Amino acid sequence: MHAKQVNERSPIRVLERSIHGGLGRGNLGVVVARHGVGKTAFLVGVALDDLMRSRDVLHVSIDQPVDKVRVYYDEIFAELCRSQELDDIWAVRVQVERHRRIYSYVGTSFSVAKLGQSVQFLREHGEFAPSAIMVDGIDFAVVTREDLATLRVIARESDAEMWLSATTTRDASRNERGVPEPIAQLEPEFDVILTMRHDGRAVHVALHKDHDNPALPDLRLALDPVTLLLVRE
Repeated sequence: MHAKQVNERSPIRVLERSIHGGLGRGNLGVVVARHGVGKTAFLVGVALDDLMRSRDVLHVSIDQPVDKVRVYYDEIFAELCRSQELDDIWAVRVQVERHRRIYSYVGTSFSVAKLGQSVQFLREHGEFAPSAIMVDGIDFAVVTREDLATLRVIARESDAEMWLSATTTRDASRNERGVPEPIAQLEPEFDVILTMRHDGRAVHVALHKDHDNPALPDLRLALDPVTLLLVRE
């Protein structure tokens, strides 16, 4: 199977249909789950879908070193190749590497301003214009609405969609949409909100906000806990 066919059959197409065409450039999306459920794997899966279409992706990790993030990509890509019987594996792998940048802020202080500077530098001097920016591991206990407004500016100026991950807890309170803290109080700042929960067999993905659409579809999407691939339920 060729990369184009893999993309056409990807569960990401289910997500795009559920949120009326996808997150969209200039918009902010967030996936919320407890620690260890698979938020990073979800972001990597979304990123690989873009990378296999020769789109530039910037992956920003706040709490994991570059090598560990790279392992996530390698493992999920290898499983994708195996399960989909992908042809021209090495050519596609080179394509993925060419269009991906990984930044890590482990051991240094992260700030939204620093991220903006990094993205601007890549555009102006690195000939790298990401169509998607993955921001994994932000501490939402200290994130402000102003920070999120700045992230939206970065996304819009970059003409990129931006996905973030957020960690919640078992006893976190939820708002009327079912969105748990710490994202519940920041809900207006996001265009798309997803949550993930593990039921012992699979990691189920639920949609809680789809731009301004009041009626939410029943999203049939899960993360396989063994392969870490997104799958249709």
